[in-house]
Amino acid sequence: MNQLTLKAPFTVKGKGLHSGLEITAVFQPAPTNHGYKFRRIDLEDTPVIDAVAENVVETTRGTVLGKKNVIVSTVEHALAALYASGIDNCLIDVDGPELPILDGSAIQYIDNIEAVGTEELNVEKDYYIIKEKTCVRDDETGSMLTMYPDDNFSVEVMVEYNSAVLPNQFAILDDLGDFKQEVASARTFVFVKEIEALMNHGLIKGGDLDNAIVIYDQKAEQETIDRICDMVNMPHMTLNELGYINPKPLKWDNEPARHKLVDVIGDLALIGRPLKGRVVSIRPGHTINNKFTRMLRKEVKHTEIQAPVYNPNIEPIIDINGIRKLLPHRYPFLLIDKVIKIDRKHCVAVKNVTTNEPFFTGHFPQEPVMPGVLQVEAMAQAAGVLVLNYLEEPERYSTYFLKIDNVKFRQKVVPGNTLLLNVSLMTEIRRGCAIVKGYAFVGEKIVCEAEFMAQIIKNK
Repeated sequence: MNQLTLKAPFTVKGKGLHSGLEITAVFQPAPTNHGYKFRRIDLEDTPVIDAVAENVVETTRGTVLGKKNVIVSTVEHALAALYASGIDNCLIDVDGPELPILDGSAIQYIDNIEAVGTEELNVEKDYYIIKEKTCVRDDETGSMLTMYPDDNFSVEVMVEYNSAVLPNQFAILDDLGDFKQEVASARTFVFVKEIEALMNHGLIKGGDLDNAIVIYDQKAEQETIDRICDMVNMPHMTLNELGYINPKPLKWDNEPARHKLVDVIGDLALIGRPLKGRVVSIRPGHTINNKFTRMLRKEVKHTEIQAPVYNPNIEPIIDINGIRKLLPHRYPFLLIDKVIKIDRKHCVAVKNVTTNEPFFTGHFPQEPVMPGVLQVEAMAQAAGVLVLNYLEEPERYSTYFLKIDNVKFRQKVVPGNTLLLNVSLMTEIRRGCAIVKGYAFVGEKIVCEAEFMAQIIKNK
């Protein structure tokens, strides 16, 4: 699957939740590998902030991105909508210190994305695959976020509040394709008992009953209620019963939990790459979300490319008999045993390195090491399978090296190793020539890499 961007710009306008300012944000298409970026067009030199975890400067009542005293806050709903829509690249121009709160949910962003559509770019999505359980905790709050290996991306959350109105709630999203229907309309929420303190700290100046669920779960004196109403420019009201005080009913009984799920997705978008894994969050919040994304972001930055996932129990896509039909190579020079993944731009093949390999006789008798040139040859054969697999009558063609560039050998390959050969087309095949990037892995470590050009030639 290739990266996506917006097909055309779209604009949202409204109050900032915390600043109370009227704000306009324009979401624009962006090129490959651009990621998400915010540009403050109201400031001199229009500074740009990359939407990545290490640029988060505050998480108390929302996710705030900052760079050199320039901030953009309340970004999580928009980022959740972009991420759930599969958009990898977007430039957001904003004329204030935060995004508009709109109705407190992500639905308007989703509706706008659907209205303008998306455009496919000529670069593959670079998924970060969770291969083992990864967890962060906050012992003080009891918050915990865990990711498990999974073939897809999914999220489940459990919220716990010591509240008579908002008890423990659970929400789950198994498929991002259900984001609009299941969670996008879930609104942010606040407890009445929190409002006065938040206002005294200069926050929620733009908050009202139209953009947040307000929860009255502790009895308060009428004087206190009147004072809070004055602070948020609401008519005075008499609250005789605990409950939700919004004129609009809840969209779901567990709407707060569903909104927390939106926040989790928006904050995880700050990893900078789409994910494959299952997220389980207990007592979620922006602080624990950012702690997790920072941790995972460090791993992503230090990982040039992930090793392919290899399960030897799964039947190969092309077995050795199929490989022999595609390639002219034979013993002792057939250097791939099976293909476990293949599409039009990508192939993963396996080479089991045994002590009986003929090249170990002379390389070296006392310390057998697989020659680097044969590692490159194995990658080339995987690339040959990639190219020839989509030709009619592939047995009538062969692939030949034209050049090899940027070859690096990083680690010895010895008997007992399993080589995972990961090759990708760097350009479209033109005039029978293919430019390929190849990596060879043992476990999670890159042992060899190279770029090479191969030519497809019809056999005589």
